[in-house]
Amino acid sequence: MLLTSTYGEAERIISDLLSLLGEEFVYPFLVDDSPMVEFLMSSQEKIISRVEALRFLSDPSKKGILVCNIAASRLILPSPTRFKESIIKIAVGEEYDQHELLHRLEEIGYRKVTQVQTQGEFSIRGDILDIFEMSQLEPFRIEFFGDEVDGIRSFEVETQLSKENQTNLTIFPASDILLREKDYQRGQSALEKQISKTLSPILKSYLEEILSSFHQKQVHSDSRKFLSLCYDKTWTVFDYIEKDTPVFFDDYQKLMNQYESFERELAQYFTEDLQNNKSFSGMQYFADTEQTYKKQSPVTFFSNLQKGLGNLKFDHIYQFNQYPMQEFFNQFSFLKEEIERYKKMDYTIVLQSSNSMGSKTLEDVLEEYQIKLDSRDKSSICKESVNLIEGNLRHGFHFVDEKILLITEHEIFQKKLKRRFRRQHASNAERLKDYNELEKGDYVVHHIHGIGQYLGIETIEIKGIHRDYVSVQYENGDQISIPVEQIQLLSKYVSSDGKAPKLNKLNDGHFKKAKQKVKNQVEDIADDLIKLYSERSQLKGFAFSADDDEQHAFDDAFPYVETDDQLRSIEEIKRDMQDSHPMDRLLVGDVGFGKTEVAMRAAFKAVNDHKQVVVLVPTTVLAQQHYTNFKERFQNFAVNIDVLSRFRSKKEQAETLEKLKNGQVDILIGTHRVLSKDVVFSDLGLMIIDEEQRFGVKHKETLKELKNK
Repeated sequence: MLLTSTYGEAERIISDLLSLLGEEFVYPFLVDDSPMVEFLMSSQEKIISRVEALRFLSDPSKKGILVCNIAASRLILPSPTRFKESIIKIAVGEEYDQHELLHRLEEIGYRKVTQVQTQGEFSIRGDILDIFEMSQLEPFRIEFFGDEVDGIRSFEVETQLSKENQTNLTIFPASDILLREKDYQRGQSALEKQISKTLSPILKSYLEEILSSFHQKQVHSDSRKFLSLCYDKTWTVFDYIEKDTPVFFDDYQKLMNQYESFERELAQYFTEDLQNNKSFSGMQYFADTEQTYKKQSPVTFFSNLQKGLGNLKFDHIYQFNQYPMQEFFNQFSFLKEEIERYKKMDYTIVLQSSNSMGSKTLEDVLEEYQIKLDSRDKSSICKESVNLIEGNLRHGFHFVDEKILLITEHEIFQKKLKRRFRRQHASNAERLKDYNELEKGDYVVHHIHGIGQYLGIETIEIKGIHRDYVSVQYENGDQISIPVEQIQLLSKYVSSDGKAPKLNKLNDGHFKKAKQKVKNQVEDIADDLIKLYSERSQLKGFAFSADDDEQHAFDDAFPYVETDDQLRSIEEIKRDMQDSHPMDRLLVGDVGFGKTEVAMRAAFKAVNDHKQVVVLVPTTVLAQQHYTNFKERFQNFAVNIDVLSRFRSKKEQAETLEKLKNGQVDILIGTHRVLSKDVVFSDLGLMIIDEEQRFGVKHKETLKELKNK
């Protein structure tokens, strides 16, 4: 087990471990460094990763490394016994009570849906159970004959066609919250006791809402806050590791500083919940693990300095004589000299490229500068020789005592290794592709007839030919039937308020008039925009400088491969900023598009020209999340970042405002609080607004004033 101070530090270490060991032996167990962000915006991807890590820890036969940040080590979990008992094993020929099986699936976090699409879902149709198990790449179809499992087959989500037969299937939990009857009863008892003595009607109403979900054996969105009331003990990830498991602490002093920082933010968040009638005294959101760290054995502490470790007792102290690898900045003659010098000292020299193309480039350079390459074998490294391998370690190193040099492409070409990551691409429209996306009763919009209600699929015989049709009902019970292959003529009805719409009447012209009205309004808006941009084109703004070495260094520090859309957006925004006309640009992208990185590069460009930046967000949670992300991204650059929200005390806000006025804050992140009259900038050069549509008219008027200054 390897414990790191922050989420970002854990990700960097995981990146190197994956390069060395592969995915089979590396298990991330991570929680956001901000308790508020973790509770309110935790991603399904992180939960899946944590469950996978608990699976690893629950199987003694598996070998590997668990990488955990401080916040994750404090997460309250079900007991290891509970986790193991929640694993369901299905085998062909065995009998199962279907009702009990479905109950258990919901109990361990699976969601019942009409049609299985993603991990953690299941559906039931007669004697067929479809389930997308958390660790699998494809869902499985379990067929019953009575209570006996007659067959298990994988199938494709898109076509729903069955594929390979299986003899058995192991279903692991879909959540790291596993509550059973006794847990719910404990939680109910504690909540009922608190409700009976609560005077605040708002708090009482909130607690009754949680209590109601417990009565129904359902996990509430805020259930994680109440786990200490449900479980018989505050179990943590440390309870999952076997006795004598080696635990490594990466920079213990830094870990303790982060522990204290997390504790302060947790106290602020808890206080805010108390003030908002969302909690009560005595509740425990996270486990206290400070003493647990000291009880681990065997344990190894990594530290750059021995200072700050005075309270710890060591059996041995090892000093590693090693340095980061120097950079050559494309000076190949210098590279040759250094390789020859270290080779004379019997060093093992390893040159690393990230792929075959990089290997070819390196080989060409080595050949041109007559640097002899002793080994190109990826599977083994020859001692006291010059080796070329393919790998993904982020940086090189110099181990003096072991006489090992690792030189990566980054040190040779100043080329940053970038990690690819998977993105989920969502559709940009609600246009339907398949009738399976609809459920009976859904509201749909036909491009000619308007809003109707989907009734289902019906088979109609015409001239002896049977065809499937989508049936849509309109006002007064009128219906139309659309061939299923023309499903694209319909769109799913979407509204911001969630209210049921009024159905259109067939052939009465109202929908056509409504479309024309909208068209006219759009044209009016377009005229206003033309007028606005005509006026703005006459204004003069600050022309930012072209990218310099500092900007290139910041851009290269991005640890992933940019998408084409990202690169195009970055280029366009930078070009706008370098123009003397004021920039007013809208950036639209799906979740996972990478809009934050685009904003960060623009912010750095502004700060690099000695201008201030304000990042305006609609909620305190987003403010804290952006603050954490910006601090992490800008940590190696001399940029002062601060946050302004109701989570900061009046004293802290006053200090921030004073620094802002004096130009000591480069980037300010905050909610509508930053629009207050007492917020004065020294030299504001860029405003970034996240989710602009969520701000009210009054706030937008203030924004207009800021833009025109």
